[in-house]
Amino acid sequence: MFEKFKKKKINQEEIETVKQKAEAIDEQEIQKHGKHYSDDKLWNKISKFAKKAGSSVVYVVLILYYTLQKPEIPVKVKATILGALGYFILPIDLIPDVAFGAGFIDDLGILTAALIQVAVHVDDEVKAKAREKLEKWFGKEVDTSDIDAKLEG
Repeated sequence: MFEKFKKKKINQEEIETVKQKAEAIDEQEIQKHGKHYSDDKLWNKISKFAKKAGSSVVYVVLILYYTLQKPEIPVKVKATILGALGYFILPIDLIPDVAFGAGFIDDLGILTAALIQVAVHVDDEVKAKAREKLEKWFGKEVDTSDIDAKLEG
């Protein structure tokens, strides 16, 4: 099914189509992937694929992860975060993570959709923790402006 993604570079139009489909997935659809989540699986995936996934994907993952750690987060919000992080961990998704040029586009779409849904629970402390960790991996010059803008609505 994904052979076309493995054999050729995906063009920008295909990337945008997949990204739009991923971002349009509703909260219930995201939540069903929560069964794939565990802290160990998450950190293992990040350690293997951080550079390939890129700083935007990793930044969103870190924001969601640190938001999940807050004790006052409602169960529904936790379910949305767990679902998005579970999707990120899941080895089979809309575009395989090994696909040349677009492997993490669908992950970013799902993660961003979840982030927008839980944005009201993301505070400056969460963003600071995520940014600090991100800078350790990608350097001080990492650009988080796109994701920060989505959080501010």
